Amino acid sequence: MKKRGYELFMLLVGAFLFALAVNVFIIPNDFGEGGVTGVSIILFYLLKWSPALVGFTLNGILLIIGYKLLDNKTIIYTIIAVAFNSLFLYLTESWRIDSSEPVINAVFAGLLAGGGIGLIIRVGGTTAGTTILARLANKYWDWNISYALLFFDLIVAGLSVFVIGLEKVMFTFVILFIGTKAMEFIIEGVNPKKAVTIISAEHDRIAAKVTELMDRGVTVLRGYGYYTGEDKNVLYIAISKQEVSMLKKIVRAEDKNAFVTIHDVRDVFGEGFIDISK
Repeated sequence: MKKRGYELFMLLVGAFLFALAVNVFIIPNDFGEGGVTGVSIILFYLLKWSPALVGFTLNGILLIIGYKLLDNKTIIYTIIAVAFNSLFLYLTESWRIDSSEPVINAVFAGLLAGGGIGLIIRVGGTTAGTTILARLANKYWDWNISYALLFFDLIVAGLSVFVIGLEKVMFTFVILFIGTKAMEFIIEGVNPKKAVTIISAEHDRIAAKVTELMDRGVTVLRGYGYYTGEDKNVLYIAISKQEVSMLKKIVRAEDKNAFVTIHDVRDVFGEGFIDISK
């Protein structure tokens, strides 16, 4: 119950931070944004349509499209995040900060937007829009969520050049890049690594390939199946998140029936990672 309460609170905080990024830093400086928010901002510049209403409508449509492709928890959390994001966008429409320095405004826009989305994704939700596309790309193609979101957002941001001009689009790219880094920090932590355990009859071949192709050490643990009583060799490997796709390909090629678990770990110290003395 406490965990659920914490996750809901993070959804609200994330939605609020994102709304602040849009109303306090992006719109007053005629910047653009990515995804559905970027489209809603363009329509605001052209037609003065409310970003809160346009965003809620477009996100609702995309949520319906992605409904069957996401799990129930993600759907519920996304509905909450989208609803409160639209509410906060409406409530903070008149909020402003007296700052005429575009670089500073772009930096804080990226930090707030990326941090807000990161909090929402970290607890299992999305902000709909291109975030749904990013999560689907991660689910089916192993794309990093942060960079998949950046890819889709850059497409929308690039098209906004016809409305806000090239210079503002350049600032928008800065916002998206900073936002991606902020989101990645929130989602993955300071030193994002993965701990992988593999149970396979072809453990020798998998270990050899990991050592050869990935230059990573492999630890072999001795175990046995509780039900069958058969001896089993368990591989334990620490890798970076960027190496997950490569490891999956190796395991898939050597043994499609292998049992694999991948765990998030905050820090890894030792050879090939961070010196424990630092």
